[in-house]
Amino acid sequence: MERRRFIASGLAATACLLCRNDMLWAGINGLSPVSPANPLWKWSREAYHYNVTPRGVECANCPNKCTLKRMETSKCRNRINVNDKLYSIAYGNPCAVHVDPIEKKPFFHFLPSSEAFSLATAGCNFACLNCQNWEISQKSPKETVNADLMPEKAVEACIASNCKSIAYTYSEPTVFYEYVYDTAKLARSSGIKNVYKSNGYINEQPLRMLCKYLDAANIDLKGFTENTYLKLNSGKLAPVLRSLQVLKDEGVWLEITNLVIPSWTDDLKVISDMCKWLVANKLDDCPLHFSRFSPLYKLTQLPATPVLTLQKARETALDAGMKYVYVGNLPGTNLENTICPKCRKIVVERKGFRVLQNKITRNCCSYCGERIAGVWA
Repeated sequence: MERRRFIASGLAATACLLCRNDMLWAGINGLSPVSPANPLWKWSREAYHYNVTPRGVECANCPNKCTLKRMETSKCRNRINVNDKLYSIAYGNPCAVHVDPIEKKPFFHFLPSSEAFSLATAGCNFACLNCQNWEISQKSPKETVNADLMPEKAVEACIASNCKSIAYTYSEPTVFYEYVYDTAKLARSSGIKNVYKSNGYINEQPLRMLCKYLDAANIDLKGFTENTYLKLNSGKLAPVLRSLQVLKDEGVWLEITNLVIPSWTDDLKVISDMCKWLVANKLDDCPLHFSRFSPLYKLTQLPATPVLTLQKARETALDAGMKYVYVGNLPGTNLENTICPKCRKIVVERKGFRVLQNKITRNCCSYCGERIAGVWA
């Protein structure tokens, strides 16, 4: 069972319950509903990245490049053109606030056994057929029950929860970029780490700007063909690959997740090509997490990923030169342990989200002295 500690008291509304309409949403939050006469509210912030064009305001946050006329909203559902200025309506109003083990993100080579103060707002710039958080990712902040949690309050809550990091997660943090950026900047000044769980679908300029305050990122590499990205996720592959390169270049600790979906992303030749690309781009020491698919959302007709397929995917990645390869969502196996790439001994033993033993000393294997890539303390 997934371990998740809910934040109590004033944040109890963050259980991601859906509102029926704007009036209910407004009543819960104590504000008037959005309308043509009242398009903005206390959570609205002018976007950091956009351009004014003759056709409307163009969002420069992600490769979707939504161009919006006045009062139009973006594909991600939380950006709006008001008087030829672009605003985010997701600022400071998360619909999910939890304390999670860092291993749940998953981060296996970053501050093991620590806890992350996890935030999400509604909205996403993808429309994945397999989305496990579609109740919030495919909604607008106007349709979810939200907490009033501005950046300074989020940092205070993180400290009060004894968390070492703030995780921007669950939906897609790129679409609540301004909230992430301001919170991450405050967190860094308070000695709190920032971790980014993302689809990587973000333009280079905003990503490099954000990297100044990011400590770690886990990117969902959802396939390795443009056709798959278009049909499965409503996006493009190339910008995601570029994001991986930028994160590595900026010195952000990087881990990668690949969900293996039967008939969609389970072709071993494509998986091999993906891993060879990662190795060729010097990402071989980035942990690669193959994740088991469970029938969800619009792909309920598919079976869960066969265990043998996941095992073969892991072997394919190791054969291609990836050093740390894991299989997630598959309890009862030893495929989440960290193996020293030199002596092949278990240096971190895990069960679910728990670390049972850690044999890494000063970033090295305690048995043979080999450096184990990661942020271990």
